[in-house]
Amino acid sequence: MEVIVIFLFGLLIGSFLNVVIYRLPRGQSMLYPPSTCPNCGQRLKPQHLIPILSYLYLKGRCAYCGGMISFKYPLVELITAFIFSLVYLKFGLTTIALKYLLFFIFLIPLFFIDLENYLLPDKLTYPLFLTGVIINLITQELSWKSLIFGVITGFGLLLLLALIFRGGMGGGDIKLAAGLGAFLGFPLILETLFLAFFFGGITGIILLLTKKKARGDMVPFGPFLIGAAFITVFWGEKIIKWYLKIFFL
Repeated sequence: MEVIVIFLFGLLIGSFLNVVIYRLPRGQSMLYPPSTCPNCGQRLKPQHLIPILSYLYLKGRCAYCGGMISFKYPLVELITAFIFSLVYLKFGLTTIALKYLLFFIFLIPLFFIDLENYLLPDKLTYPLFLTGVIINLITQELSWKSLIFGVITGFGLLLLLALIFRGGMGGGDIKLAAGLGAFLGFPLILETLFLAFFFGGITGIILLLTKKKARGDMVPFGPFLIGAAFITVFWGEKIIKWYLKIFFL
Protein backbone atom coordinates (compact mmCIF):
# COMPACT_ATOMS: atom_id res chain seq x y z
CA MET A 1 0.00 0.00 0.00
CA GLU A 2 2.80 2.42 0.87
CA VAL A 3 4.49 1.92 -2.48
CA ILE A 4 1.24 2.89 -4.23
CA VAL A 5 1.13 6.14 -2.25
CA ILE A 6 4.77 6.81 -3.15
CA PHE A 7 4.02 6.08 -6.82
CA LEU A 8 1.08 8.52 -6.84
CA PHE A 9 3.20 11.14 -5.07
CA GLY A 10 5.84 10.63 -7.75
CA LEU A 11 3.24 11.30 -10.45
CA LEU A 12 2.39 14.64 -8.83
CA ILE A 13 6.05 15.62 -8.51
CA GLY A 14 6.60 14.56 -12.13
CA SER A 15 3.79 16.90 -13.18
CA PHE A 16 5.61 19.80 -11.52
CA LEU A 17 8.93 18.73 -13.05
CA ASN A 18 7.30 19.05 -16.47
CA VAL A 19 6.75 22.72 -15.66
CA VAL A 20 10.42 23.08 -14.71
CA ILE A 21 11.58 21.33 -17.88
CA TYR A 22 9.46 23.58 -20.10
CA ARG A 23 9.80 26.94 -18.36
CA LEU A 24 13.32 27.05 -16.92
CA PRO A 25 15.19 27.10 -20.27
CA ARG A 26 12.82 29.85 -21.39
CA GLY A 27 13.47 31.99 -18.34
CA GLN A 28 9.86 31.79 -17.20
CA SER A 29 8.53 31.68 -13.64
CA MET A 30 7.89 28.24 -12.18
CA LEU A 31 4.80 29.45 -10.32
CA TYR A 32 3.09 32.07 -12.49
CA PRO A 33 1.14 32.03 -14.68
CA PRO A 34 -0.67 28.74 -13.93
CA SER A 35 -0.29 25.89 -16.40
CA THR A 36 -1.26 26.71 -19.98
CA CYS A 37 -1.38 24.87 -23.29
CA PRO A 38 2.03 25.20 -25.01
CA ASN A 39 0.23 25.55 -28.37
CA CYS A 40 -2.57 28.07 -27.81
CA GLY A 41 -1.61 29.51 -24.41
CA GLN A 42 -5.06 28.82 -22.91
CA ARG A 43 -5.04 28.39 -19.15
CA LEU A 44 -5.71 24.76 -18.23
CA LYS A 45 -8.31 23.70 -15.71
CA PRO A 46 -7.59 21.27 -12.81
CA GLN A 47 -9.26 18.40 -14.68
CA HIS A 48 -6.75 18.87 -17.50
CA LEU A 49 -3.79 18.48 -15.14
CA ILE A 50 -4.38 15.05 -13.60
CA PRO A 51 -1.15 13.11 -14.20
CA ILE A 52 -1.43 10.45 -16.93
CA LEU A 53 -5.24 10.27 -16.79
CA SER A 54 -5.86 13.68 -18.37
CA TYR A 55 -3.44 12.90 -21.19
CA LEU A 56 -5.18 9.58 -21.88
CA TYR A 57 -8.69 11.04 -21.64
CA LEU A 58 -7.85 13.89 -24.01
CA LYS A 59 -5.96 11.48 -26.31
CA GLY A 60 -2.83 13.61 -26.15
CA ARG A 61 -4.52 16.77 -27.38
CA CYS A 62 -5.34 20.18 -25.90
CA ALA A 63 -8.93 20.45 -24.66
CA TYR A 64 -9.22 23.89 -26.32
CA CYS A 65 -7.26 24.02 -29.56
CA GLY A 66 -6.91 20.31 -30.23
CA GLY A 67 -3.16 20.68 -30.68
CA MET A 68 -0.95 17.68 -29.98
CA ILE A 69 0.56 17.49 -26.50
CA SER A 70 3.99 15.88 -26.37
CA PHE A 71 4.20 12.34 -24.98
CA LYS A 72 7.10 13.66 -22.94
CA TYR A 73 4.66 14.96 -20.33
CA PRO A 74 3.21 11.61 -19.20
CA LEU A 75 6.64 10.04 -19.74
CA VAL A 76 8.26 12.38 -17.20
CA GLU A 77 5.42 11.69 -14.76
CA LEU A 78 5.82 7.93 -15.12
CA ILE A 79 9.62 8.04 -14.86
CA THR A 80 9.40 10.14 -11.70
CA ALA A 81 6.82 7.80 -10.14
CA PHE A 82 8.89 4.75 -11.10
CA ILE A 83 12.09 6.18 -9.62
CA PHE A 84 10.30 7.27 -6.43
CA SER A 85 8.98 3.72 -6.05
CA LEU A 86 12.44 2.24 -6.55
CA VAL A 87 13.89 4.58 -3.93
CA TYR A 88 11.21 3.53 -1.44
CA LEU A 89 11.70 -0.18 -2.15
CA LYS A 90 15.46 0.10 -1.67
CA PHE A 91 15.69 2.52 1.26
CA GLY A 92 12.25 2.44 2.90
CA LEU A 93 10.84 5.46 4.74
CA THR A 94 14.19 6.81 5.91
CA THR A 95 16.24 9.98 5.70
CA ILE A 96 18.43 8.20 3.13
CA ALA A 97 15.34 7.74 0.97
CA LEU A 98 14.58 11.46 1.32
CA LYS A 99 18.13 12.21 0.21
CA TYR A 100 17.74 10.25 -3.01
CA LEU A 101 14.24 11.54 -3.70
CA LEU A 102 15.69 15.06 -3.62
CA PHE A 103 18.59 13.85 -5.76
CA PHE A 104 16.30 12.68 -8.55
CA ILE A 105 14.01 15.70 -8.28
CA PHE A 106 17.03 17.65 -9.54
CA LEU A 107 18.33 15.05 -11.98
CA ILE A 108 15.13 14.35 -13.90
CA PRO A 109 14.63 17.93 -15.21
CA LEU A 110 18.37 18.27 -15.81
CA PHE A 111 18.26 15.12 -17.95
CA PHE A 112 15.46 16.37 -20.21
CA ILE A 113 16.61 19.99 -20.37
CA ASP A 114 20.10 18.98 -21.48
CA LEU A 115 18.71 16.43 -23.94
CA GLU A 116 16.50 19.05 -25.57
CA ASN A 117 18.44 22.29 -25.13
CA TYR A 118 22.10 21.27 -24.60
CA LEU A 119 21.86 23.17 -21.35
CA LEU A 120 22.42 22.40 -17.66
CA PRO A 121 21.05 25.50 -15.89
CA ASP A 122 22.91 26.95 -12.90
CA LYS A 123 19.52 27.29 -11.20
CA LEU A 124 19.52 23.50 -10.89
CA THR A 125 23.20 22.52 -10.72
CA TYR A 126 24.12 24.90 -7.88
CA PRO A 127 21.18 23.86 -5.66
CA LEU A 128 21.97 20.22 -6.48
CA PHE A 129 25.48 20.66 -5.11
CA LEU A 130 24.39 22.59 -2.01
CA THR A 131 21.59 20.15 -1.25
CA GLY A 132 23.99 17.22 -1.55
CA VAL A 133 26.41 18.78 0.93
CA ILE A 134 23.72 19.78 3.43
CA ILE A 135 21.72 16.57 3.37
CA ASN A 136 24.82 14.41 3.74
CA LEU A 137 25.79 16.44 6.79
CA ILE A 138 22.30 15.68 8.15
CA THR A 139 22.05 11.99 7.24
CA GLN A 140 25.78 11.28 7.74
CA GLU A 141 25.49 8.55 5.11
CA LEU A 142 28.87 9.67 3.80
CA SER A 143 31.97 10.39 5.82
CA TRP A 144 33.34 13.90 5.41
CA LYS A 145 36.31 12.43 3.51
CA SER A 146 34.00 10.62 1.09
CA LEU A 147 31.99 13.82 0.58
CA ILE A 148 35.03 16.03 -0.04
CA PHE A 149 36.80 13.57 -2.32
CA GLY A 150 33.55 12.88 -4.17
CA VAL A 151 33.17 16.57 -5.01
CA ILE A 152 36.84 17.02 -5.88
CA THR A 153 36.83 13.94 -8.11
CA GLY A 154 33.65 14.85 -9.99
CA PHE A 155 34.55 18.50 -10.44
CA GLY A 156 38.29 18.01 -10.93
CA LEU A 157 38.26 15.22 -13.50
CA LEU A 158 35.78 16.94 -15.80
CA LEU A 159 37.52 20.28 -15.39
CA LEU A 160 40.80 18.60 -16.36
CA LEU A 161 39.16 17.08 -19.45
CA ALA A 162 37.69 20.46 -20.37
CA LEU A 163 41.15 22.04 -20.20
CA ILE A 164 42.79 19.25 -22.21
CA PHE A 165 40.06 18.90 -24.84
CA ARG A 166 38.89 22.47 -25.19
CA GLY A 167 35.21 22.61 -26.08
CA GLY A 168 34.73 18.90 -25.39
CA MET A 169 33.19 19.40 -21.95
CA GLY A 170 30.84 22.18 -20.92
CA GLY A 171 30.80 24.13 -17.69
CA GLY A 172 27.37 22.71 -16.90
CA ASP A 173 28.74 19.17 -17.05
CA ILE A 174 31.50 20.12 -14.59
CA LYS A 175 29.02 21.64 -12.13
CA LEU A 176 26.71 18.64 -12.50
CA ALA A 177 29.59 16.27 -11.76
CA ALA A 178 30.38 18.25 -8.60
CA GLY A 179 26.75 17.87 -7.52
CA LEU A 180 26.83 14.14 -8.22
CA GLY A 181 29.99 13.88 -6.15
CA ALA A 182 28.31 15.69 -3.27
CA PHE A 183 25.45 13.20 -3.23
CA LEU A 184 27.32 9.98 -4.05
CA GLY A 185 30.70 10.57 -2.47
CA PHE A 186 33.87 8.65 -3.19
CA PRO A 187 34.34 6.04 -4.71
CA LEU A 188 30.83 5.89 -6.21
CA ILE A 189 31.47 9.07 -8.18
CA LEU A 190 34.33 7.29 -9.95
CA GLU A 191 31.99 4.49 -10.96
CA THR A 192 29.45 7.05 -12.17
CA LEU A 193 32.02 8.82 -14.34
CA PHE A 194 33.27 5.51 -15.75
CA LEU A 195 29.76 4.39 -16.68
CA ALA A 196 28.95 7.80 -18.18
CA PHE A 197 32.02 7.76 -20.42
CA PHE A 198 31.44 4.10 -21.31
CA PHE A 199 27.83 4.55 -22.41
CA GLY A 200 28.58 7.96 -23.91
CA GLY A 201 31.36 6.47 -26.00
CA ILE A 202 29.21 3.61 -27.26
CA THR A 203 26.37 6.01 -28.13
CA GLY A 204 28.79 8.32 -29.95
CA ILE A 205 30.11 5.44 -32.07
CA ILE A 206 26.57 4.32 -32.93
CA LEU A 207 25.55 7.87 -33.91
CA LEU A 208 28.62 8.17 -36.16
CA LEU A 209 28.07 4.77 -37.79
CA THR A 210 24.41 5.51 -38.46
CA LYS A 211 25.39 9.00 -39.70
CA LYS A 212 22.96 10.68 -37.32
CA LYS A 213 25.91 12.71 -36.07
CA ALA A 214 29.10 13.84 -37.76
CA ARG A 215 32.50 14.35 -36.18
CA GLY A 216 32.48 17.60 -34.25
CA ASP A 217 28.70 17.60 -33.69
CA MET A 218 27.61 18.24 -30.12
CA VAL A 219 26.16 15.43 -28.03
CA PRO A 220 24.89 16.37 -24.56
CA PHE A 221 26.87 14.57 -21.88
CA GLY A 222 24.56 15.41 -18.97
CA PRO A 223 22.07 12.60 -19.72
CA PHE A 224 24.91 10.06 -19.59
CA LEU A 225 26.11 11.39 -16.24
CA ILE A 226 22.56 11.27 -14.88
CA GLY A 227 21.85 7.81 -16.27
CA ALA A 228 25.10 6.56 -14.76
CA ALA A 229 24.17 8.13 -11.41
CA PHE A 230 20.84 6.29 -11.52
CA ILE A 231 22.64 2.97 -12.02
CA THR A 232 25.11 3.79 -9.26
CA VAL A 233 22.43 4.64 -6.68
CA PHE A 234 20.63 1.33 -7.08
CA TRP A 235 23.35 -1.09 -8.15
CA GLY A 236 26.65 0.73 -7.64
CA GLU A 237 27.96 -1.25 -4.70
CA LYS A 238 27.04 -4.57 -6.34
CA ILE A 239 28.88 -3.55 -9.51
CA ILE A 240 32.00 -2.64 -7.52
CA LYS A 241 31.92 -5.98 -5.64
CA TRP A 242 31.43 -7.85 -8.90
CA TYR A 243 34.34 -5.98 -10.51
CA LEU A 244 36.68 -6.62 -7.58
CA LYS A 245 35.70 -10.28 -7.46
CA ILE A 246 36.49 -10.82 -11.14
CA PHE A 247 39.71 -8.84 -11.45
CA PHE A 248 41.30 -8.84 -8.00
CA LEU A 249 40.14 -11.96 -6.15
